[in-house]
Amino acid sequence: FAFTQVSRLMAERHDPVGLVQGLVVLALLWWSWTAFSWLSNHAHADEGAVPVAVIVAMVAVFLAALVVPQAYTDLAGGAGAPLILVGALLVARLAHASVYAFGAVEDVRMRRRVVRAVILPLLPTATLLVAGALAPGSARLWLWCGAAALEPALSYAATHRADFRLPSAAHVAERYGLVVILSLGESVLAVGTGIGAAGKPVTVPVLLGGVLAMLISVAMWWAYFARYARPAEHALAGAHGAARARLANEGYSYLHLVVVAGVVVAALGIETAMAHLGEPEALGGFTAGALGGGVACFLTGTALFARRMLGRWPAVRLGGALVLLAAVPALASARPMTALALTVGLLIGLLVVERLVPTPSPALAPGAAGRMVPGTGPATALGAVHDQDGV
Repeated sequence: FAFTQVSRLMAERHDPVGLVQGLVVLALLWWSWTAFSWLSNHAHADEGAVPVAVIVAMVAVFLAALVVPQAYTDLAGGAGAPLILVGALLVARLAHASVYAFGAVEDVRMRRRVVRAVILPLLPTATLLVAGALAPGSARLWLWCGAAALEPALSYAATHRADFRLPSAAHVAERYGLVVILSLGESVLAVGTGIGAAGKPVTVPVLLGGVLAMLISVAMWWAYFARYARPAEHALAGAHGAARARLANEGYSYLHLVVVAGVVVAALGIETAMAHLGEPEALGGFTAGALGGGVACFLTGTALFARRMLGRWPAVRLGGALVLLAAVPALASARPMTALALTVGLLIGLLVVERLVPTPSPALAPGAAGRMVPGTGPATALGAVHDQDGV
């Protein structure tokens, strides 16, 4: 639902500013979600204060997603969508912090970790979020941009030398794989949304366009799951101690935001292309940029993920991203159906070439080379607990 709302926000302005607005909101939602993805790796979801915190955060994030389309336009007569968005996100983050604080009541060392890794980074971030909600016009976007970047940066600065642990590698890989699937679901929904928004009858061109759009989603799924998901999970499981936590923070908490953002932007391009199927006009620069640029962003994110997890640069994947970017002018001058077909062709060509390249080894386990240990992949407050993988 949140992904759909972010796409709606981007589509309303249909310009680069709207795109940036949507990506900023996506980042704010992402840090809230990833915080709980780490919490659930360290504590059972049905024990103690955890289920209460999860329910509170779930309701809060739903309310935040509900008002996303009006995040930058405080409509007359409304309840104040920007403040609702900020308030809901802060409630979710406080619920997350409260679980760590509750667990640290009798542990002085853990209390210091909670304050340093969770509470302190949240305070200036909350200030920027509230100031942005109250600010007019473009000032809101700038303040929220700062908030989206500041918290992970502060968390890294506060915790990069600390010795933290990640109990279950399989749990992390599964959770982030699921969120990739959810984002790909948005690209599928975009097919129907585009057709419905245009009020088009179901014709052969519409069906063909739907097949092409679906193939784009399937190709992105294949590019992630068939190529890198399993080797990356094995590499994470093979890392030990603090090296595993660093590897998970960088590869999953941070770089998966690039992957998901690419899918969401590509879904915007698919939706707009589907809405204009059969029209004689060219696709246009904005839609072509969203379609080609979104897929290129996705490919770049997966390439960075492979580099961090497997210790090597996937040259073919990076080359494919560059080809998609270079193809944006051609997509812009083509009709929507042709643009969709060209995108499918480029993606399938990439997958075929990659198929001829040996599969990356899952035994590299390069975690010890990592440096970042951001508190926003917030296992950081809790430190070592029981290790579900036996490490």
